[in-house]
Amino acid sequence: MNESLITLFGIYFLSLFKFIAGPVLGSAAGYSLWKIILVTVSGMMTSVFLFSLIGSQFKKKLALRFKRKSPVFSKKSRTIVSLWRKYGEIGIAFMTPLFLTPIGGTLILVSFGTKKRKIYFHMLWSALFWSIFFGLTIDQILRIPFFHHLFG
Repeated sequence: MNESLITLFGIYFLSLFKFIAGPVLGSAAGYSLWKIILVTVSGMMTSVFLFSLIGSQFKKKLALRFKRKSPVFSKKSRTIVSLWRKYGEIGIAFMTPLFLTPIGGTLILVSFGTKKRKIYFHMLWSALFWSIFFGLTIDQILRIPFFHHLFG
């Protein structure tokens, strides 16, 4: 297999799990902004599609298996609920590439009962926005002479 194709699939695979890997590694591989956007958004959206389908099935099975009489609140669950109440599905989608993984953001949206088409829509615009932002930002940072000598 071609070395550039292996690099592309490697960046795509890492973007499934951690969004920032796409723009950083895409820039390091010398990809154009369009290629960075394509590989990053493809990776994140693949993860979103898979885990929105798996997440809803997993949620149904857990609900049948563990019927709790009283809810259990941990610090993590309280933080997620407060984020949901404050920002909603748009806020969770917006913050997913920054603070969460594509998997984590998707599972949060699924757990709060967001419809799949809304999950796909919000995660898509978020992935496009942040991949353009990070792609341009990293490109500008690498143009600074100090960084150009280190990484160029």
